[in-house]
Amino acid sequence: MPRRGEVLALVQAGGQGSRMDVLTRERAKPALPYGGVHRLIDFALSGLVHADLADVWVSLEYQVTSIDDYLSGGRPWSLDRNRGGFRRMVPQTGTGPATESGFAHGNGDLLLRMSADLEAFGARTLVVCSADHVFNTDLAPVVDEHVASGRVATVLTSEVSKKDASDNVVVLARGDGTVTGVEHKPSRPSSGTVATEIFVYDTEALVTTLHELRAELAGGSGLDDGDSGIGDFGERLLPRLVEGGNVAAVPLEGYWRDVGQPALYLQSHRDLLAGRVDVFDHPGRPVISHWPDRPAARVRATGECRDSLLSPGADVSGLVVGSVLGPGVVVEKGAEVHDSVLMEDCVVRAGAVVRTAVVDERCEVLAGARVGAEPSARVARDEDLVLAGRDCRLGGEVAPGGRLEPGTSLG
Repeated sequence: MPRRGEVLALVQAGGQGSRMDVLTRERAKPALPYGGVHRLIDFALSGLVHADLADVWVSLEYQVTSIDDYLSGGRPWSLDRNRGGFRRMVPQTGTGPATESGFAHGNGDLLLRMSADLEAFGARTLVVCSADHVFNTDLAPVVDEHVASGRVATVLTSEVSKKDASDNVVVLARGDGTVTGVEHKPSRPSSGTVATEIFVYDTEALVTTLHELRAELAGGSGLDDGDSGIGDFGERLLPRLVEGGNVAAVPLEGYWRDVGQPALYLQSHRDLLAGRVDVFDHPGRPVISHWPDRPAARVRATGECRDSLLSPGADVSGLVVGSVLGPGVVVEKGAEVHDSVLMEDCVVRAGAVVRTAVVDERCEVLAGARVGAEPSARVARDEDLVLAGRDCRLGGEVAPGGRLEPGTSLG
């Protein structure tokens, strides 16, 4: 394994997460809980730490305060060191060319904005991870192989359905792994092999390519002020690197899912309950999180839980089926929760029924309310799913597909 200082890791955690709708009005998407006690950013940070990468930067842009306390300067992942370790990267203005300051216009553009910092750090190799994907794979051999081969870039890939591939970057490769082409969110994908947004780059080649693209695109028509035009990695950066013939695709081992859309978020929790998610099955590389200080969960005499996960502090007196309850969730006697994700400190009052819903922190479902309905489709769909933002009071009936802004009060 390369020594400290030779490899730098970057977690891109700054996206607005607009596709998650009301769930990301008041939080950064990487701060969304997963499996009750974890956050999405845990998967990237844990994977990097288990690969013995000592220098990890986290790029934050949107709703920074919503995730700062959780990150705690990298302490939960043992990254709070006197030399190196955790570094928090936030947008700056007045630090260089206009296209390298302020908020990024995509994850490829973000790398351009950070290029001066990357050059100054001086690591030969850069590992880049997105912070809204669920995975747990051993990254150490991937980094080792990349360095030994002298590649310009290595991209980890996963196999998904062609329908899901249309929302991702499709990677075309030869039998030996050499990448021959890239399709950015194609309407008709050539395959289901997609980039997982985990990359290993040769830093010098990456920075050179970013600057070449910036020069070519400078002053391009239709660009916002301060927009380099590079956009997301699959639009211009990865295709340009692929042209050199020295980019390899490496299949990611185990479960991987982009959970950046409501239906995908719920479906991944369904996968977790069905035993199809292996990310917590590796004692040697656990998913490290900043645990809540809560007592043990409790199921009372009138309570019944089937095929569900209960987080610390949960208190169940009603019926919970096929659901994930976050820390401190209360389900009163006579209440029912089916096929749902309830986040921290939600309360479901007596006689209420919640089905196929994602309910954010501190929401109260009032007595007798009916939230959602049993879906007709086997796979989770946005139109079947109720989303409720933080601090909502839900009364009466909320139809499938309902979207309730944070603080909404019904009934």
